[in-house]
Amino acid sequence: MSQFLTQLKDNILVADGAIGTLLYSEGIDTCPEAYNLTHPDKIEKIHRAYIEAGADVIQTNTYGANFEKLKAFGLEHKIKQIHQAAVAIAKRAAKPETFILGTVGGFRNITQTKLELSTIQYHTEVQVDTLVEAGVDALLFETYYDLEELTNIVKLTRQKYDIPIIAQLTASNTNYLKDGQPINEAIQAVIDSGANIVGLNCHHGPHHMVHSFSHIELPKNAYLSCYPNASLLDIENDTIQYSDNAQYFGQMAQKLINEGVRLIGGCCGTTPEHVHFIKESVKGLKPVSHKNVVPMTQRKSKGTNNENRNNLTHLVKTRPTIIVELDTPKHLDTTTFFDNVKKLDEEGVDAITLADNALATVRIDNLAAASIIKQQYNIEPLVHVTCRDRNLIGLQSHLLGLSLIGVNEILAVTGDPSRMGNLPGATNVYDVNSKGLTEIALRFNEGINTDGDALKKKTNFNIAAAFDPNVRKLEVAVKRAEQKIKHGTNYFITQPVYSTDKIKEIYEATKHLDVPFFIGIMPITSYNNALFLHNEVPGIKLSDEVLERFEALKGDKEQTKAYSLSLSQELIDTVHQYFNGLYLITPFQNVDITLELAQYSKSNTSTKQEAIS
Repeated sequence: MSQFLTQLKDNILVADGAIGTLLYSEGIDTCPEAYNLTHPDKIEKIHRAYIEAGADVIQTNTYGANFEKLKAFGLEHKIKQIHQAAVAIAKRAAKPETFILGTVGGFRNITQTKLELSTIQYHTEVQVDTLVEAGVDALLFETYYDLEELTNIVKLTRQKYDIPIIAQLTASNTNYLKDGQPINEAIQAVIDSGANIVGLNCHHGPHHMVHSFSHIELPKNAYLSCYPNASLLDIENDTIQYSDNAQYFGQMAQKLINEGVRLIGGCCGTTPEHVHFIKESVKGLKPVSHKNVVPMTQRKSKGTNNENRNNLTHLVKTRPTIIVELDTPKHLDTTTFFDNVKKLDEEGVDAITLADNALATVRIDNLAAASIIKQQYNIEPLVHVTCRDRNLIGLQSHLLGLSLIGVNEILAVTGDPSRMGNLPGATNVYDVNSKGLTEIALRFNEGINTDGDALKKKTNFNIAAAFDPNVRKLEVAVKRAEQKIKHGTNYFITQPVYSTDKIKEIYEATKHLDVPFFIGIMPITSYNNALFLHNEVPGIKLSDEVLERFEALKGDKEQTKAYSLSLSQELIDTVHQYFNGLYLITPFQNVDITLELAQYSKSNTSTKQEAIS
């Protein structure tokens, strides 16, 4: 057994606190890890300050020194040098009895990452190999929000090295991880993967950490660790601040020791002063050998309707179904908009889709429009939810609001970049993409929010995704669709198509997928509209015959409309040969042409059904 683990067998060890907090308090214009190369004296001074304050254990300044994070600062080519320098600095600062932990931070956060697990493992392995070769006493994997990532990293490391491993999860909820798994069960999973010391760090201050650990059992073959934040964070003059509570922090450390923690340090906001009070507070304490675990209150979610027989997925599998897109206005005169909603409702259209500031152009909030539609009309609103305009807080609040007013049909979209719209300077949020948004909605359907807490009721979202058939290689779009289905998509709505051959191609390419498709049809309104679609919309090509015909009719609105209707009707006929789902996109708020096509579709399909019966 290593000397580090031997010490933990009968003793409490005090670890250091934050490094980044101290650097940022002095002003820093790069990543903290870069200071290993540019300001090694400052890092050494911080290590010495923690050791003088009483830290038995210090960690290398390498938390964010992975390829992806360093790339943002143009330092990805210096990964090994940064880690080697970090260990050398820590060794210079350490006393003979000081233990040095090689620190590695997690990739996956509450927000979405596009990196595959194999890529994360590769980049982490580079860090781990360098730290081990440089001679650290143990490895500290900290701030891991994702259990899958942490357990895989620990397994990979254990296969290569017989070195003590400390593995710490981070949870925004005191009882559950972001995937809803109870922390106590997750801790055991990390132990099973090969960790020697397991615990929690970051996000919570000591009060909430004590609450979490009250539900955590003493491991049989591992020890517990905890690195709380100084407090809940505060923002003052655009600066992140934490409470000046070092003495209180030390007092709370005693409670954590009583809950079984043997390795205790600090995370964000903590300083050498916090470590000093921890050391004084735990002096003379011995690890607990047994504890009474407080039973965790189980989440209760009331009834679900996720097998709703009236949702669009069910309807389109049983009969021809029509949905119509109608954008909300850019102004507050909503008379025409709701008149059009009424017309579509009276026509018997199954749902009206409400875009979410499509093309990054400001329009009336679709949640407000959907609320009025639910109250005053019988047509179902299908609400688009974009990741562009809302962070994780706003997205969840928006979904809760939709559920509250009874809107269950949603289209999860990443969203057009703001530079495309009328406010190109607006900020793109993109905390998650459409995949991440779908996962959030699915968790809401289970009665759980993103921090693992209970909603007390389950939502009933039926989740659509966009499908673009107008790409160079349709098989690429199909592969994306397959991935979206794996992540919970219930049905697809396509971009507009303008060729009967394209509709047949979509059918052949997607017929193996057990989810419905609504094929988009958007009438061409003029010769200029035809030219734009043909020349500026990727993937859409109109035949020379069609372009010539629109050009010949460009001075006659009625003839242009009649020709446009005939083309759309031909497309609708082909759609109904292969698909039950028809998606009519209203061009320029011209709902009359949409109504004519809806009437044509209904009469066409009803005649066929009568003939069959």
